[in-house]
Amino acid sequence: MIQLLILLHVFFVSFTDKPVDAGTQPALSPRAIEQRAKWHIALDELDYPVSAAYLDSLSRRVDTIHHTSRWMNGATCTMSEEMAAEVKQWDFVKDVQITRDDSPRGAFYMRRSLHAQQTTEQDVELVTERQLALYNLLPLHDLGYHGQGILITICDGGFTNANTLDCFRHELELGHFDFTDDVDDFYGYTGTHGTNCLSTISGLKEYEYYGSATRAQYYLMRSEENETESPKEMDNLVAALEKADSLGTNIFSVSLGYAYFDNDEWTLGYDDLDGRSTRASRAATIAARKGMLVCVAAGNEGDDDWRRISVPADADSILTVGAMTVDSVMGAFSSFGPSADGRIKPEVCAVGVQAALINPNNNVRRANGTSFATPLIAGLAATLWSALPDENAMQIRERIIRSANHYSSPDPDNHYGYGIPDAYAAYLGRTATLADTPATTRTTKYIQGNNIFIYRNGRTYSIYGILSE
Repeated sequence: MIQLLILLHVFFVSFTDKPVDAGTQPALSPRAIEQRAKWHIALDELDYPVSAAYLDSLSRRVDTIHHTSRWMNGATCTMSEEMAAEVKQWDFVKDVQITRDDSPRGAFYMRRSLHAQQTTEQDVELVTERQLALYNLLPLHDLGYHGQGILITICDGGFTNANTLDCFRHELELGHFDFTDDVDDFYGYTGTHGTNCLSTISGLKEYEYYGSATRAQYYLMRSEENETESPKEMDNLVAALEKADSLGTNIFSVSLGYAYFDNDEWTLGYDDLDGRSTRASRAATIAARKGMLVCVAAGNEGDDDWRRISVPADADSILTVGAMTVDSVMGAFSSFGPSADGRIKPEVCAVGVQAALINPNNNVRRANGTSFATPLIAGLAATLWSALPDENAMQIRERIIRSANHYSSPDPDNHYGYGIPDAYAAYLGRTATLADTPATTRTTKYIQGNNIFIYRNGRTYSIYGILSE
């Protein structure tokens, strides 16, 4: 007997409309609804789930429904090409788009490698003082603000050992969600990247390391799949953004980006980086409109053929983050803009060249990538927001941008963006002027001429930690 192999692939099914049945409730937690009311953000169609009747019809015909999208009004499904062609003819279906081809791998496919991380042993005590001093966060820490009352979601590809490392206050983690099809345990060897990113926000090792917002609560979400690089991962990210919104997340930090895929036919062009052409970028913008501050890595392709930012770094109303050294020299690998429609990208920068972080073995290390600059900015935002709890996401974003050292430049640079934020100046509500920042018992950054200095415990140091005469 000959058995025919039916290949199943992943598709996104878009619906023509979204009928809302009587009694259907918005897909929002009490916290999310409370925050919408606080910041006068009205509920609308996007807050309601997709049609249960449409999903019921799909579930009886497709192999698997992976997740739905109330913002994109559709569902991610596994089915055959023949079934996809049939579903596309249904009256309530607008379009069916393949997002992952699960055919056997051949020469046509290419698995993209992650940008190499250069790591070294860490032998400098409290290296994070200089890392956080670059954007003048320490005065807010000294005032008692560490992100308390703020809810952050960190979305990434793997959080190995994040549930057991003693550098994290585990009572601050409220839960985790996996939007991938991988079967690995969430905290197993799914990758170290997410753990590294989390440490720059929440990591705490006495006399050695502390993150940028160590008292913020957080959720962990996984959207990056290990075996392939496909548009489905962007739809996983959409699902993560929607879940974060439903939970009442204040800040969403994602150090992922998409431009190249296994199948070259799916690869994006520069014209696609307009904040509207992909569902992931549209979702990031919607999240911002719904009250979240979304922080996205610019990308690590600044010194290769692509050079540009990736998706969803092109989204509007977010903070796209570039990478620099602790002495404010831009990383050559840091991707740059503008977006295809001419917006400044990245908006701001933080330490992403030899950034200090904690790895899944609980050791402090250094690594390169806009991936690590991004959660540093998310932590800055959380600390600032904890000091200004009555402001909304767009007001916090505006304060951060206006505080950056190139904000007043007549010609902002699309590699550097508006530059390095000044957390204390953002708190005070003015454009960055560091010279008059008051000295604290720990560390204060100030600028003199073209040089950056650290004032700590009555002494002045260069950004490299060398005591000044």
